[in-house]
Amino acid sequence: MERQNATHDIDELQASMLRALASAHRLRILHLLGAGPFEVNEISRELGQGQAATSQHLSAMRSVGLVVAVRDGRTVRYRLADPQILQACELMRSVLVRRLLELGDLAAAAYEPALQALPSTEVHHS
Repeated sequence: MERQNATHDIDELQASMLRALASAHRLRILHLLGAGPFEVNEISRELGQGQAATSQHLSAMRSVGLVVAVRDGRTVRYRLADPQILQACELMRSVLVRRLLELGDLAAAAYEPALQALPSTEVHHS
């Protein structure tokens, strides 16, 4: 029973972390931090979003352990808590790309007869 409780606890922590990742802005921040530590104002400037919004995103990610804040005097720089966070994001991106390719193939197969019926001048190829 104790092992099952630990598994449930880990599931809850993972769900919290994934909820924190459910934002395109936060994913962009993570990818930026993959290049190294940045201050809030640098992150907001790089991503073209307000400093207050950037701080809120960083706070949410910090609360679940995705990023850490490192203070150096008056300067606070954020960095990834673990470099494998980016690897996990890239794995999910690969899954998404494969899914899109499958859907694209399905769409092409479904609409191929309709495309063939069009006059050749109406079919645009990129």
